[in-house]
Amino acid sequence: MENRYVGYMLLGISVLVILIVFMFKMALTDFVGASCTVAHGGEYCPMYNTINQQTYLALGIIGILIIVALVLIFSKPHEKIIVKTKTIEKKSSKKVFDISDLKPEEKQTFELIQKDRTIFQADLIEKTGFGKAKMTRIIDRLEGKGFVERKRRGMTNIVVLKE
Repeated sequence: MENRYVGYMLLGISVLVILIVFMFKMALTDFVGASCTVAHGGEYCPMYNTINQQTYLALGIIGILIIVALVLIFSKPHEKIIVKTKTIEKKSSKKVFDISDLKPEEKQTFELIQKDRTIFQADLIEKTGFGKAKMTRIIDRLEGKGFVERKRRGMTNIVVLKE
């Protein structure tokens, strides 16, 4: 769930809790008013101070909850990582690759790389269904033949078509 939606949910819950606090305060005030007039003869009752303190404490906690909700609502969402590749001036002729001596799995992998020009190694594993070790060996062979180049990006590799 996005932070913004959690913030809206917290804000809604805060409004409901505020309503409950004020309803509870009104009920306590009525109860104290009825019982204090009998005990203190209608004069000021010290229990009113306790009701006000409890109300202020509850509103303070709800205020903190509202601040957290607003921070979640107005905070920036997580940005996607964008991989930038070097821009190369377009040449009039593209490099032609001789893939006749490649194995079928190498051809399949190379065609995927050729289609996207740049692809994560994890995406190649997902699209071909090969294991990690097998994909590493295939890319090693393609790299040895000068077809592709592997670049390290964090915890994964990006496979780039050599041109």
